[in-house]
Amino acid sequence: MSSNLARLDRRRLAALIRKEAVQIVRDPSTLLIAFVLPILLLFIFGFGVSLDANSIRVGMVVQDSSPQADSLAQAFRASPYLEIEESPAIQPLRERLVANRIRAMIVIPQEFGASIDRRAPLPIQVATDGSQPNTANFAAAYVQGIYGTWIEQQGMAHFAPTVGVNARYWWNPELKSRFFLIPGSITIVMTMIGTLLTALVVAREWERGTLEAMMATPISMTEFIASKLVPYFVLGLGSMALCTVLGIVVFGVPLRGSILALFLLASAFLVPALGLGLFISAATKNQFVASQAALFSGFLPSFLLSGFIFEISSMPKVIQMVTYLVPARYLIPPLQTVFAAGDAWGMFARNIAVMLAFGAFFFFLAYRTTRRSLD
Repeated sequence: MSSNLARLDRRRLAALIRKEAVQIVRDPSTLLIAFVLPILLLFIFGFGVSLDANSIRVGMVVQDSSPQADSLAQAFRASPYLEIEESPAIQPLRERLVANRIRAMIVIPQEFGASIDRRAPLPIQVATDGSQPNTANFAAAYVQGIYGTWIEQQGMAHFAPTVGVNARYWWNPELKSRFFLIPGSITIVMTMIGTLLTALVVAREWERGTLEAMMATPISMTEFIASKLVPYFVLGLGSMALCTVLGIVVFGVPLRGSILALFLLASAFLVPALGLGLFISAATKNQFVASQAALFSGFLPSFLLSGFIFEISSMPKVIQMVTYLVPARYLIPPLQTVFAAGDAWGMFARNIAVMLAFGAFFFFLAYRTTRRSLD
């Protein structure tokens, strides 16, 4: 390609961008992916997905008829974290535990009241469903905490913990999972628009031959890439803004950081997302192959290996090393910080630099792949 074609013609670029904008407006599938699907995903993650261990169904058998046993049972019934199902015998609750209808079982043994009178309380039995370890740990911890508090209220301080712990949870005192699920879902939405949508739309033009006809005109590669970048960049920011408003208004997620930081982080992430989509479309030139490639290289890594759902520190060391190659890993923690805590520009600057470096690499690949396809 000659050097004069490498120069940027502003009028020609503006015309190309207008053409892309008109195509976006005329394509219902693009608008659905950009504005309808993000809303559906946000509602799924906001209402349908919850990592909070509240209202755990627990069975309880009280084998003692003493006032002390009844008092302890009442303490369990009053807990806002447990839904108590009582039974006169252990076997029905055991069957419900096996059938996953309850998550734990509490047994207050016989002679429990007499042991309290002797100042030597008998231990209560707690059985949990280990098929869901996270819920099982929460259930056991709730039961242990309620029992320890009750023992202390009975005046048996020597059975209570010798060290008092006053827990404080910064930025999310109620430990609501949606406070980090909503920012993470915004990352997934921008991945879909930047990578999946761009790859599909450009690959569709390759299939129809319109891009080959366009590249036969005196446009430079810079103009071509910019004309594909700008409309979907604006579309991604618009979808992010829509999701942010819904997250704040509908789901009550706080935005303690600045709007400037939010848009800078989103803009930096859209650069590698768009670059990857352009590279996939240029390398495949087929909508089906492009969709599969975008799914496996963009969406799934962003969903599984970015820290959105699963903690990176709990992954095997080899997988932890792989996560450094996922651009979404560098957006989700800063995005969660903007919403929950505020601006942390030292952290933001490092992650923005990494995302821009990924973007430069993907755009270089897209540039080289498109040039070779036209030689």
